[in-house]
Amino acid sequence: MFANSALWGNLGISLLLPIVAAFLVPGMSFARAALAIVVGVIIGNLMLGYAGRMGAATGAPAMVLYRPSLGRRGSYAPTILNLLQNIGWGAFELIIISTAAAAITERAFGVSARPAWAIGFGLVVTLMAVGGPLVVVRRWIGRYAIWLVLASTIYLTLYVLLSVPLETFTGASGDGSLPFWQGVDLVIAMPISWIPLVADYTRFSRTRAAGFAGTAMGYGIAHAWFYFLGLFLVLSRTATDPLDPTGFVVDAMLAIPLGGLALAILAVDESDEAFANIYSASVSIQNAFPKISQRTLSMAIGAVCTLLAVFVPLVQYENFLLLIGAVFVPLFGVLAAHYFVVRRGYSEGELYGGQRSVRIWGCVAWVAGFLVYNWLNPGTVGWWVSGMKWLFDTMLGAPFPATTSVPWLSASIASFVLAFALQGAEAFVSSRSDRSAARASAP
Repeated sequence: MFANSALWGNLGISLLLPIVAAFLVPGMSFARAALAIVVGVIIGNLMLGYAGRMGAATGAPAMVLYRPSLGRRGSYAPTILNLLQNIGWGAFELIIISTAAAAITERAFGVSARPAWAIGFGLVVTLMAVGGPLVVVRRWIGRYAIWLVLASTIYLTLYVLLSVPLETFTGASGDGSLPFWQGVDLVIAMPISWIPLVADYTRFSRTRAAGFAGTAMGYGIAHAWFYFLGLFLVLSRTATDPLDPTGFVVDAMLAIPLGGLALAILAVDESDEAFANIYSASVSIQNAFPKISQRTLSMAIGAVCTLLAVFVPLVQYENFLLLIGAVFVPLFGVLAAHYFVVRRGYSEGELYGGQRSVRIWGCVAWVAGFLVYNWLNPGTVGWWVSGMKWLFDTMLGAPFPATTSVPWLSASIASFVLAFALQGAEAFVSSRSDRSAARASAP
């Protein structure tokens, strides 16, 4: 369990989380943002922990787990989406690392060299992915990384809390532009983004309990801690730049005495997240092309992520987080229902034997959940929001206006429940079919 907790705790100790937390304020008051964090952390990490338990119970990679519910070829759809999100996250992690490193060197020596930092760290995380999770956890995270980042995080948190009057935080009223449940969806999106790859690591767990508790508690504690740290950093400053939250959070940390050292430690530790994205992208591809070696795939994907980090500005990603939730929350609802209700666990034959090419029922449940998510929370990109309004208001004739229909309901919760219920109904239909067949064959 310690290895799981160390890995997922270290993945949760990330510069990315306070950057995402910057989106919660000033759209919400501190009190509402804090409650959104607590609610989102609990919901998201219960899902993440259960996905980790499935990996520990079956010993199967994450994308293989979708074969029984979606079919062998049906599982290629989440494989492709997971590949795209992992490449995007891997590139963005390298942007965060290189931005932090460039800010430190520019402040100390007057030289930024962000592209060089991106290339250097891209090489490091690619080598980590080639080595695999067992090597990374045992030789780097368990021995050094977790203790260094824990000390840095404690220092940053205590400094902000002790140097800034408490009223600065509690008195932050916000402008009300971010609805509460949309803020919860933004918090949930972080652990949800790990669900399509968590089993790639928990399959090495010794027990199911270790897969669940180590993952949920390890990531959940760090998840909550760094979201609150992000709130503290944003509210302790007099101005923010909503167009560049990465630069703002980095500058806020550098303004703290010894903040440069703490930032350097966190930047180096950020390599774990990029490693996880590259490694899992390669494992996902093996779901469709098992004969290609994981090492070869890791080197290729690492090169792609590095090139994107050098040449592509990936600074607008709030909507990316919401779209990830729109895809993977209902997808996990399908998996959880099929595993827990329909099949009550998977055998090796169900995972690796002859499966149907596509299982329509699971795919329909997934698409239905995706549509409900976007009905409630389509994100912020103009063309996507317009498309969703056209779909629901014009094409489907929804009884409530799209995007404003149920402000008190989380898109994550609604889409998960619907996908789970639709997929779980297969067990009821199957049982009725079995009873009918039994009565027909009875003498």
